[in-house]
Formats: sequence, C-alpha cells, structure tokens
Amino acid sequence: MAIQKIEHLGIAVSDLSLAEEIFSKLLGLKAYKEEKVEREGVKTVFFQIGDTKIELLGGLNEESPVSKFILKKGEGMHHIALDVNDLEEEMKRLQKEGFIFIYDQPKEGADNKLINFIHPKSTGGILVELCEEKK
Repeated sequence: MAIQKIEHLGIAVSDLSLAEEIFSKLLGLKAYKEEKVEREGVKTVFFQIGDTKIELLGGLNEESPVSKFILKKGEGMHHIALDVNDLEEEMKRLQKEGFIFIYDQPKEGADNKLINFIHPKSTGGILVELCEEKK
C-alpha cells in the first residue's frame, strides 16, 4: 500500500504564537519543532501525538498561500497530509486516477519531507498533501 498513514493535520492560524500556546495547553505538551519554509511563505509549529502530528501554519506575509487561505476561509483546518513511501510513484498512480497536483514535481517541505499537494478541485474541496521522508 502506497499511503502509510495520516502524517499530520495542517491548521491555518492568524497568530502562530497564540495558537502554539493554546495547543500546548490543550495537548499537555510542547511543540517539538518550529520551522520557516520561505518558498511557501509559511512558518510552522509541529506537535507530535503518537504517530500523528498537528502542524500549525502561519503566513510570513500577506501574499503567502496560508495568509490568503485565512482571508478567504478563516482560521481552521487547512490540509490533511498523508505519508507515502514513494512520492513520485504515488503521484503517477493518482494522476492516472484523475487527480491534479499543484506542483509538477515534489518540493522540499517542512519537517524533512518531500511534498506535493493534490488540488482541492479534484478532491471535493479538501487540500491533500502527500509527504515522503527525505532519505
């Protein structure tokens, strides 16, 4: 099976520091990682819960995709990320099934991952990220 598990849930937030504080209290643990992904215009904060993670996403500027998402839809669930063992092969499989990807090729993402997103137009409005651990 190409999809291994739910890797993380991405949540778009306007105030990353406040959201980190809230989730730290809610989950009873500290974030294990903060990271900027300049190319995507985003700063991320990760919490680990068992095998799954929660990624809080804050825009670095008003033009970032996350900032535009918040302006359009408000704070909340941004994407679901699925862990795959071979991102390029999974992209080929899903393209044959009619799914449209945002990028032609995988890109470097946060948390040591190669990533690509399936366009919400081909998933009933849900942004789906595929992730592969960089080797």
